[in-house]
Amino acid sequence: MDARVIIAKLRRGQVPDADELLWFANGLATGAVTDAQAGAFAMAVCLQGLGEVGRVALTTAMRDSGAVLKWDMPGPVLDKHSTGGLGDCVSLILAPALAACGVYVPMISGRGLGHTGGTLDKMEAIPGLRTQVAEERLREIVGRVGCAIVSATGTIAPADKRLYAIRDVTGTVESIDLITASILSKKLAAGLQGLVLDVKVGTGAFMKTEEDARALAQALVRTANGAGCPAAAFVTDMDEPLCPSLGNALEVAVSMEILSGNRMAAPRLHDLTVALGGRLMALAGESEGEAEEMIATAISSGQAMERFADMVVALGGPPDMSEDWRTHLPQAPVVGDVMAREAGFVAAIDGEALGLAVVAMGGGRRVETDRIDPAVGFSDVVARGAWVERGQPLATIHAHDEASAEAAAQAVLAAVSIGEAPQARALIRERIDG
Repeated sequence: MDARVIIAKLRRGQVPDADELLWFANGLATGAVTDAQAGAFAMAVCLQGLGEVGRVALTTAMRDSGAVLKWDMPGPVLDKHSTGGLGDCVSLILAPALAACGVYVPMISGRGLGHTGGTLDKMEAIPGLRTQVAEERLREIVGRVGCAIVSATGTIAPADKRLYAIRDVTGTVESIDLITASILSKKLAAGLQGLVLDVKVGTGAFMKTEEDARALAQALVRTANGAGCPAAAFVTDMDEPLCPSLGNALEVAVSMEILSGNRMAAPRLHDLTVALGGRLMALAGESEGEAEEMIATAISSGQAMERFADMVVALGGPPDMSEDWRTHLPQAPVVGDVMAREAGFVAAIDGEALGLAVVAMGGGRRVETDRIDPAVGFSDVVARGAWVERGQPLATIHAHDEASAEAAAQAVLAAVSIGEAPQARALIRERIDG
């Protein structure tokens, strides 16, 4: 086969067949396809689209460009994926809660992207913890603990790793076909028997409109189903952070509060975790309502905390994380409140601006080689719709120096709008079941 022929078909609006897409994906993985050809391919897909059949074919081709895990477990092998948002630490709670319910969760996760935090960065805020493990070690941890939150090895979907880098420099990131294939090729390579997708929409999400979020959710669900993995999705609200903290260690702290049984530390985070877990277990045959109760009980009873602590130890973290987590998490040297300048309702929160403020403080990456400061960020961020008095805190800043704290304070004041009471929005805006 010839990459030029495949690219030419795409340019004419014809979808390459499954064998051609598999050849191209393998070429991406081995280097037989050049960077120029990969860029032309991405642009052609971006402009012409693949359609549902082509999207499934590209996804499975990229999945099969590397190792595909197979499992023989006494319970279902399931996972969840989020498209990224602020204060979204669902994975840290959901994975051990599912494990406590007899589910096996090989959660291959990612790092921070743009203004949103990454699950791996949050996990690595725990001292000593390492998310990169060999396949044999992953199998051992999942089999014994029930869950492992880890990074992809070099053998998982190598075609995606190559194409993702090309897309980033060729202006082709926004294609739903390419986004779908990128997300699912890695997830499906984990050998899943079910997948639930959390597609964020709002000021703190990549998808700003419900129309775009719905289109992506439908593409993800239909493509996963077409590739043989039962899937469902929620379109969820990101017009405010999911939990009141932003920043890696600060989000871990909120997750530990929830795992300690304190739902009120972040009710939206807790409730979405329960809903996603219930929907995911329903894909494996459980009653959704009963599954939600199981997830909630696993959290409130401390069983999920036990699984989380076991996973932390297995990944190199401290052995007493469940009892003494507050002393283990890094703390910023400069801590202070940002005060409201007027009284009124919190009418709107520019989530993307808050996320970028965390990045500017050192809590995220501007370029891939940046080192993250896990201690910085915001805590006690005021909720959308709350009434605040003049001089009342809008958020607490955790910074490494006074200059970055002052810049962060100005960012908070610009991002939080005070005015009339906003219209209430449901946490789960839409369900996509196929």
